[in-house]
Amino acid sequence: MNDVLYLACLWVAGIAITVMSLIIPWGIFTRYVLGTGSQWPEPVSILLMVVFTFLGAAVSYRAGAHIAVAMVTDRLPQSLKRPLAGFVHLMMLSVALFMLYYGTRLCLATWGQNIGELPFIPVGLTYTPVPIGGLITALFVIEHISCGSQAERAIVTYDREGNT
Repeated sequence: MNDVLYLACLWVAGIAITVMSLIIPWGIFTRYVLGTGSQWPEPVSILLMVVFTFLGAAVSYRAGAHIAVAMVTDRLPQSLKRPLAGFVHLMMLSVALFMLYYGTRLCLATWGQNIGELPFIPVGLTYTPVPIGGLITALFVIEHISCGSQAERAIVTYDREGNT
């Protein structure tokens, strides 16, 4: 299940940054070439960046590719590395649960407000990547704690008949 969730997040984050990369030049073109700036490229790009950031962070965590400063931990004795890694995962889980809880509250509190440039989109909808990213990150942290790093596990592939 987490492999499917991981790939879905990877694709959504990739599509979000690709679309954002196309929208920003359109906004620049309409403002400086046509002389009449479009109202929608900036808020849509910001929304796509939020999607990319929170889903991309979950993907990066699961892949073991997130930004980590290992200068101190690499120099520790092996006996301290494992407990410290466990502490880091518990802290990551607490951050993910924080995002889930307070992100949900933020979405609910701002659902009745509208974005000026896009009045048909509730502000609360623009914040939904925060709790969704928190939930997915929490699932990936629990997976990492219980099953080990995804980056260190064997990749299981299936043929058309469903055989491994």
